[in-house]
Amino acid sequence: MSAGPSGGSASGASNVEIESKYDVDDDTPLPDWSALPGVVSVGEPEPRDLDARYVDTAHHDLSRKGIAVRRRRGGPDEGWHVKGPREGGGRRETQWPLGEVADDDADPVVPAEIQKAVSAWARPPFLPLARVRNQRTAYALTDAEGALVAEFVDDRVQARDERRGVDSSWREWEVELGPAGPSDDAGRAKFFAAVDAAVAAAGGRPAASGSKLGRALGH
Repeated sequence: MSAGPSGGSASGASNVEIESKYDVDDDTPLPDWSALPGVVSVGEPEPRDLDARYVDTAHHDLSRKGIAVRRRRGGPDEGWHVKGPREGGGRRETQWPLGEVADDDADPVVPAEIQKAVSAWARPPFLPLARVRNQRTAYALTDAEGALVAEFVDDRVQARDERRGVDSSWREWEVELGPAGPSDDAGRAKFFAAVDAAVAAAGGRPAASGSKLGRALGH
Protein backbone atom coordinates (compact mmCIF):
# COMPACT_ATOMS: atom_id res chain seq x y z
CA MET A 1 0.00 0.00 0.00
CA SER A 2 1.41 3.37 -1.03
CA ALA A 3 1.56 6.51 1.03
CA GLY A 4 -1.09 8.97 -0.09
CA PRO A 5 -0.48 12.64 -0.79
CA SER A 6 -1.52 13.59 2.76
CA GLY A 7 1.32 11.49 4.17
CA GLY A 8 -1.00 8.85 5.61
CA SER A 9 -2.15 5.45 4.41
CA ALA A 10 -4.29 5.50 1.27
CA SER A 11 -5.93 2.88 -0.89
CA GLY A 12 -4.69 4.55 -4.08
CA ALA A 13 -1.67 3.55 -6.13
CA SER A 14 1.05 6.21 -5.99
CA ASN A 15 3.93 7.14 -8.27
CA VAL A 16 6.11 10.14 -9.16
CA GLU A 17 5.68 11.46 -12.69
CA ILE A 18 8.83 12.84 -14.33
CA GLU A 19 7.92 14.64 -17.52
CA SER A 20 8.44 17.65 -19.75
CA LYS A 21 5.70 19.62 -21.48
CA TYR A 22 5.81 21.66 -24.67
CA ASP A 23 3.60 24.07 -26.55
CA VAL A 24 3.15 23.47 -30.29
CA ASP A 25 1.09 24.89 -33.12
CA ASP A 26 -1.77 22.99 -34.73
CA ASP A 27 0.34 22.08 -37.76
CA THR A 28 3.68 21.36 -36.04
CA PRO A 29 5.08 18.02 -37.33
CA LEU A 30 5.93 15.26 -34.86
CA PRO A 31 9.53 15.18 -33.58
CA ASP A 32 12.26 12.79 -34.69
CA TRP A 33 13.13 10.76 -31.58
CA SER A 34 16.08 8.86 -33.11
CA ALA A 35 18.66 10.78 -31.04
CA LEU A 36 17.08 10.04 -27.65
CA PRO A 37 19.41 8.00 -25.41
CA GLY A 38 18.22 4.41 -25.10
CA VAL A 39 15.32 4.76 -27.53
CA VAL A 40 15.45 2.44 -30.55
CA SER A 41 11.79 2.22 -31.53
CA VAL A 42 8.65 4.37 -31.61
CA GLY A 43 5.37 2.52 -31.18
CA GLU A 44 2.24 2.84 -33.26
CA PRO A 45 -0.06 5.78 -32.44
CA GLU A 46 -2.62 4.97 -29.74
CA PRO A 47 -5.65 7.32 -29.70
CA ARG A 48 -7.21 8.14 -26.32
CA ASP A 49 -10.31 10.22 -25.60
CA LEU A 50 -9.88 11.81 -22.16
CA ASP A 51 -12.36 13.85 -20.11
CA ALA A 52 -11.15 15.28 -16.78
CA ARG A 53 -13.30 17.16 -14.25
CA TYR A 54 -11.33 19.12 -11.62
CA VAL A 55 -12.66 20.23 -8.25
CA ASP A 56 -11.53 22.59 -5.49
CA THR A 57 -12.97 24.47 -2.55
CA ALA A 58 -14.66 27.83 -3.03
CA HIS A 59 -11.44 29.53 -1.85
CA HIS A 60 -9.09 27.44 -4.05
CA ASP A 61 -7.42 25.80 -1.05
CA LEU A 62 -6.03 22.95 -3.19
CA SER A 63 -4.82 25.07 -6.10
CA ARG A 64 -3.00 27.50 -3.81
CA LYS A 65 -0.96 24.58 -2.44
CA GLY A 66 -0.14 23.11 -5.84
CA ILE A 67 -2.56 20.19 -5.48
CA ALA A 68 -5.02 19.03 -8.14
CA VAL A 69 -7.98 16.66 -7.69
CA ARG A 70 -9.66 15.29 -10.79
CA ARG A 71 -11.97 12.60 -12.03
CA ARG A 72 -10.84 11.42 -15.44
CA ARG A 73 -12.63 9.14 -17.86
CA GLY A 74 -10.80 7.42 -20.70
CA GLY A 75 -7.27 6.10 -21.15
CA PRO A 76 -5.36 3.40 -19.26
CA ASP A 77 -5.30 5.39 -16.00
CA GLU A 78 -9.00 6.27 -15.88
CA GLY A 79 -10.04 7.09 -12.32
CA TRP A 80 -9.74 9.65 -9.55
CA HIS A 81 -6.33 11.33 -9.31
CA VAL A 82 -4.69 13.51 -6.69
CA LYS A 83 -1.58 15.32 -7.92
CA GLY A 84 0.69 16.83 -5.31
CA PRO A 85 3.25 19.64 -5.53
CA ARG A 86 6.47 19.04 -7.48
CA GLU A 87 9.09 16.98 -5.66
CA GLY A 88 12.49 15.69 -6.70
CA GLY A 89 12.09 16.73 -10.30
CA GLY A 90 8.63 15.18 -10.60
CA ARG A 91 5.14 15.29 -9.22
CA ARG A 92 3.50 12.59 -7.10
CA GLU A 93 0.19 11.28 -8.36
CA THR A 94 -2.09 8.93 -6.45
CA GLN A 95 -4.93 7.17 -8.22
CA TRP A 96 -8.15 5.47 -7.15
CA PRO A 97 -10.71 3.53 -9.24
CA LEU A 98 -13.28 5.58 -11.09
CA GLY A 99 -16.33 4.09 -9.42
CA GLU A 100 -19.82 4.59 -10.79
CA VAL A 101 -20.45 7.67 -12.92
CA ALA A 102 -24.08 8.18 -13.86
CA ASP A 103 -23.62 11.22 -16.12
CA ASP A 104 -20.45 12.66 -17.65
CA ASP A 105 -21.89 16.16 -17.48
CA ALA A 106 -22.98 15.96 -13.84
CA ASP A 107 -20.82 17.70 -11.25
CA PRO A 108 -18.37 15.12 -9.84
CA VAL A 109 -19.03 13.92 -6.29
CA VAL A 110 -15.70 13.48 -4.49
CA PRO A 111 -15.49 10.03 -2.82
CA ALA A 112 -14.71 9.79 0.90
CA GLU A 113 -11.24 8.29 0.31
CA ILE A 114 -10.24 11.24 -1.88
CA GLN A 115 -11.54 13.71 0.71
CA LYS A 116 -9.45 11.91 3.33
CA ALA A 117 -6.33 12.01 1.16
CA VAL A 118 -6.46 15.81 0.91
CA SER A 119 -7.88 16.52 4.38
CA ALA A 120 -4.59 18.07 5.57
CA TRP A 121 -5.12 20.91 3.08
CA ALA A 122 -8.81 21.21 2.26
CA ARG A 123 -12.23 20.25 3.56
CA PRO A 124 -15.50 19.86 1.67
CA PRO A 125 -17.55 21.11 0.03
CA PHE A 126 -15.65 20.61 -3.23
CA LEU A 127 -17.02 22.47 -6.23
CA PRO A 128 -16.40 22.21 -9.99
CA LEU A 129 -13.21 24.03 -10.99
CA ALA A 130 -12.46 23.11 -14.61
CA ARG A 131 -13.18 20.57 -17.31
CA VAL A 132 -10.39 19.44 -19.63
CA ARG A 133 -11.23 17.28 -22.64
CA ASN A 134 -8.31 15.92 -24.60
CA GLN A 135 -7.95 14.08 -27.89
CA ARG A 136 -4.64 12.35 -27.12
CA THR A 137 -2.39 10.29 -29.36
CA ALA A 138 0.21 8.31 -27.40
CA TYR A 139 3.45 6.77 -28.64
CA ALA A 140 5.64 4.32 -26.71
CA LEU A 141 9.39 5.07 -26.94
CA THR A 142 11.08 1.72 -26.28
CA ASP A 143 14.57 0.28 -25.92
CA ALA A 144 16.15 -2.69 -27.71
CA GLU A 145 14.26 -5.14 -25.46
CA GLY A 146 10.93 -3.42 -26.03
CA ALA A 147 10.81 -1.89 -22.54
CA LEU A 148 9.23 1.54 -22.12
CA VAL A 149 11.87 4.27 -21.89
CA ALA A 150 9.30 7.05 -22.13
CA GLU A 151 5.85 7.86 -23.43
CA PHE A 152 5.27 10.71 -25.86
CA VAL A 153 1.77 12.14 -26.16
CA ASP A 154 0.38 14.60 -28.68
CA ASP A 155 -2.58 16.38 -27.02
CA ARG A 156 -5.30 18.50 -28.59
CA VAL A 157 -7.09 20.08 -25.66
CA GLN A 158 -10.43 21.79 -25.13
CA ALA A 159 -10.87 23.26 -21.66
CA ARG A 160 -13.39 25.25 -19.66
CA ASP A 161 -12.79 27.31 -16.55
CA GLU A 162 -16.05 26.46 -14.79
CA ARG A 163 -15.96 29.43 -12.43
CA ARG A 164 -15.23 32.14 -14.97
CA GLY A 165 -17.13 30.48 -17.82
CA VAL A 166 -14.07 30.81 -20.09
CA ASP A 167 -13.30 28.27 -22.86
CA SER A 168 -9.87 27.68 -24.38
CA SER A 169 -8.15 25.23 -26.71
CA TRP A 170 -4.56 24.39 -27.58
CA ARG A 171 -2.15 21.66 -28.64
CA GLU A 172 0.72 20.45 -26.48
CA TRP A 173 3.20 17.59 -26.17
CA GLU A 174 4.34 15.67 -23.10
CA VAL A 175 7.22 13.24 -22.66
CA GLU A 176 7.09 11.19 -19.46
CA LEU A 177 9.78 8.75 -18.31
CA GLY A 178 8.82 5.08 -18.19
CA PRO A 179 10.18 2.16 -16.14
CA ALA A 180 13.16 1.68 -18.48
CA GLY A 181 14.10 5.35 -18.49
CA PRO A 182 17.22 6.70 -16.78
CA SER A 183 16.99 6.57 -12.99
CA ASP A 184 19.88 8.91 -12.05
CA ASP A 185 19.86 12.70 -12.22
CA ALA A 186 22.63 12.91 -14.81
CA GLY A 187 20.95 10.36 -17.07
CA ARG A 188 17.62 12.14 -16.81
CA ALA A 189 19.21 15.50 -17.57
CA LYS A 190 20.88 14.05 -20.68
CA PHE A 191 17.67 12.39 -21.80
CA PHE A 192 15.51 15.50 -21.45
CA ALA A 193 18.18 17.66 -23.09
CA ALA A 194 17.84 15.38 -26.11
CA VAL A 195 14.04 15.65 -25.89
CA ASP A 196 14.29 19.46 -25.79
CA ALA A 197 16.52 19.44 -28.86
CA ALA A 198 14.18 17.16 -30.83
CA VAL A 199 11.15 19.27 -29.91
CA ALA A 200 12.90 22.51 -30.84
CA ALA A 201 13.96 21.05 -34.20
CA ALA A 202 10.32 20.20 -34.94
CA GLY A 203 9.16 23.72 -34.01
CA GLY A 204 7.97 23.18 -30.44
CA ARG A 205 8.83 25.24 -27.38
CA PRO A 206 8.80 24.82 -23.59
CA ALA A 207 5.28 24.98 -22.17
CA ALA A 208 4.22 28.38 -20.87
CA SER A 209 2.06 26.72 -18.21
CA GLY A 210 3.02 23.90 -15.86
CA SER A 211 -0.23 21.96 -16.27
CA LYS A 212 -3.40 21.71 -18.34
CA LEU A 213 -5.39 22.80 -15.30
CA GLY A 214 -3.19 25.87 -14.85
CA ARG A 215 -3.60 26.82 -18.49
CA ALA A 216 -7.36 26.28 -18.34
CA LEU A 217 -7.48 28.67 -15.37
CA GLY A 218 -5.30 31.25 -17.13
CA HIS A 219 -2.17 30.61 -15.02
